[in-house]
Amino acid sequence: MMTAALPTEMTEEKAQAAAWFRQLRDEIVAAFEALEDRHDSGPFADQEPGRFEVSETTRASADGSDAGGGLMSVMRGGRVFEKVGVNISEVYGTLGERAQNAMAARKGLPGMREDPRFWASGISLVAHMRNPHAPAVHMNTRMFWTPHAWWFGGGSDLNPCIEYEDDTAHFHATQKTHLDPHGADLYPRLKKWADEYFYIPHRNRARGVGGIFMDDHNTGDWAADFALTQDIGRAFLPAYLPLVDKRRVQDFSEADKDAQLVHRGLYAEYNLVYDRGTKFGLETGHDANAVLMSLPPLAKWV
Repeated sequence: MMTAALPTEMTEEKAQAAAWFRQLRDEIVAAFEALEDRHDSGPFADQEPGRFEVSETTRASADGSDAGGGLMSVMRGGRVFEKVGVNISEVYGTLGERAQNAMAARKGLPGMREDPRFWASGISLVAHMRNPHAPAVHMNTRMFWTPHAWWFGGGSDLNPCIEYEDDTAHFHATQKTHLDPHGADLYPRLKKWADEYFYIPHRNRARGVGGIFMDDHNTGDWAADFALTQDIGRAFLPAYLPLVDKRRVQDFSEADKDAQLVHRGLYAEYNLVYDRGTKFGLETGHDANAVLMSLPPLAKWV
């Protein structure tokens, strides 16, 4: 749970967090492009390996002042990835009245109305796959600062349209291994949180097979909380890449592809209706293309 933070600008801590998110982004981009290169057999192997297109993003402020931005890295039409985005951002400024009220109500920060400054940095990733046997995935980690409190958030969750029990077991076990050094109670708590957060009420079902999720995480020990956030990020590649390596060469049918498109519709519904990050990004003026990067290239509703 969030506790009162030290009343400082936390300049050094912000710099460390932003640099870590950039490092993690670079590692993931390199790993995904290497996966494209080694996919030399199976469906789509005769195509050119995919590469990320990188562009700078900006955040619009009401008065035209510098409000930060980030990097949007998107690969489309690869051998393995149909669309994958790995974005990082570092944004700052003052929150609008609606966001101030939300902070005051949900996070217990009434002081936001008197001093609505904020700073936020993070990494956000969503991958939609060519092969319907290979699972889609989401991951993000972030740090948020205000003059009144700071906190970390994020996690990762698996979204297969064709479920394999051993894939789900590997994904969860890898995350547990990375979280256990921070406390034996942490993984079950963050798993339960993910199950509740990534649930679609109007469909009465989960978005995928779960993962881990946290928000408002502040124990009062910034270094410990940052270390936990780093390990959530470090868990991602070993949890996910083996699953894609195993499934990317499988043959699939038209029915498999149809199931994938329907599941993507479910994913889009969640991100547009419930996802807090999508709402925050659009409400605070960040680049709309970067905020909506998570949406699949093709989807279907029945």
